[in-house]
Amino acid sequence: MKIFGREPAAWVALATIIVQAIGAFWAGFTPTTQGWVIAVVSTATGLIVAIVTHDGVIAAISGFAQAALSLAVGLGVHMDTHQQFYVMAVVTAVAQWFTRQNVVAPVSPGAFRPVKILPAKQSTQEA
Repeated sequence: MKIFGREPAAWVALATIIVQAIGAFWAGFTPTTQGWVIAVVSTATGLIVAIVTHDGVIAAISGFAQAALSLAVGLGVHMDTHQQFYVMAVVTAVAQWFTRQNVVAPVSPGAFRPVKILPAKQSTQEA
């Protein structure tokens, strides 16, 4: 399944990074708020990829890892919003890189038809 020519995992990675950048540079979130917002977005997007691909173990794990890091920040680990953005952008990019390589979209058994390959015709003329 593709959305505008891209796999869901690519859109999820982009959405997560955009939300993190908005929180870090424009919205003025506190580090605690940034942590909670990213935890929710990361968990939700990881689950979306897992549901859409039907083979989303890696996406679910990466979403959980991002949520866990964000939750730790929300609960008191001292990182400002810029540090959160850089760490989470790298985690998201690396996780989605591996997700893209390992997630297989479901294909129904009748999706491919066998193609008959006939031998080449022999020429009756000799040079």
